[in-house]
Amino acid sequence: MRKKPIAMLLTLTLILAVFLSGCSNSGSDGEGETSGSGSDGKVTLKFMHLWPAGSSAQQNKLVNEIIKQYQTDHPNVTIKQEVLENEQYKNKLKILSASNELPDVGVTWAAGFLEPYVKGNLFAPVDDLLSGSLDGKFIAGTTEAYAVDGKTYALPIELNISPIYYNKDIFAKYNLQPPATYDEFLNVIQTLTDNGVVPIALGNKDRWTGSLWYMYLANRLGGDALEKAINGTGKFDDPALIQAATEVQKLVDMNAFNKGYNGLSNDEGKSEFMNVKAAMYLMGTWELPNYTTNPDIPQEFKDKIGFFKFPTMDGGKSDINSWVGGPGVGLFVAQNSKVKDEAQKFVQYFVEKWGESSVTEAGVIPATKVDTAEVQLPQLYTDLLNELNQASSLTLFADVQMKPTAAQVHLDMIQALFGKAVTPEDFVKNHQAAIDKGN
Repeated sequence: MRKKPIAMLLTLTLILAVFLSGCSNSGSDGEGETSGSGSDGKVTLKFMHLWPAGSSAQQNKLVNEIIKQYQTDHPNVTIKQEVLENEQYKNKLKILSASNELPDVGVTWAAGFLEPYVKGNLFAPVDDLLSGSLDGKFIAGTTEAYAVDGKTYALPIELNISPIYYNKDIFAKYNLQPPATYDEFLNVIQTLTDNGVVPIALGNKDRWTGSLWYMYLANRLGGDALEKAINGTGKFDDPALIQAATEVQKLVDMNAFNKGYNGLSNDEGKSEFMNVKAAMYLMGTWELPNYTTNPDIPQEFKDKIGFFKFPTMDGGKSDINSWVGGPGVGLFVAQNSKVKDEAQKFVQYFVEKWGESSVTEAGVIPATKVDTAEVQLPQLYTDLLNELNQASSLTLFADVQMKPTAAQVHLDMIQALFGKAVTPEDFVKNHQAAIDKGN
């Protein structure tokens, strides 16, 4: 569900891309391959994504199966992949946008992340695909997150919520139960720290990981106060948003997170949980494969993993069925692709096959509808899918909601907040200044 590079680089590169639009050929991948179609009818299509074989083994396997089958069904088509880790991917996407050298098909996030690429005329509309074989296949509300001014510019393939995963063996050892209230949650943290156990795994170098904690605290205290502050119908000096920042620093003071969290990537932070060095880990359901279907993870470990919802807070304005999540990544087609028709055919094919196979083969929740009666699913997957169906609200990831410059400020402030380099009051003040700038 889903982060960032050098400050303001996206805004600058996208502005440059507008001027360069139409001045460059479609791009080449790292090996110098050029996309396009030849006089012999052969088509080379470039696809850039963020599912490496190491950190996203099941997704990577499924992607390669889909590509292999597509090339078998379309023998004139060769698909060249470029696969990058999350942060590397975002950096590369921004750099390629400056010279209008985006891949024919790539991965994007929704809302504020998507908008600058659309405004820069870099993504092609894909509305035609929604009236074909994909008509009625998407879960309500998912494609709308990829729409700008009434047109759809990407098709979502994931839908995520963010539970707190926990190690049942560690909890049992200290007679702990999954907490339903925040006071109970704080008691869990205190008990674990008193016994020398790291409560929470976190890699906050990527910053969006820490944002999940702030978002949940803001939601539980203030309901939709954060969303209103982002869209301008509210303000960041809302008492609930200041209190949420204060609660983050209280967790820091309690030693709730593993040592060095602000200097660790998400993968490094996650390893604390995977190696049974921490009891809990807050993350999107894209992590489900590691606890259900990934053959490289011992079944003994998978059997230890449960989840609970982010606890409610006394006097707060949201209920326990309110989740941070929403549509995950989607697939775009580059506006200047020389093989745009083939690229759109591949996107349609990919979305259909991903929806059919991602549940059983990759263990992720697709954005297309799932008939759970037709497939046998791990219990953890079924339980989280049921939670999604019962969700009272879904709050889209804050940095995805925001425009690029504001999103960068948000992420920088998140890291500063967790590092106690900024006060809660200055945290919200800097956010409001960034939102007021409107970019």
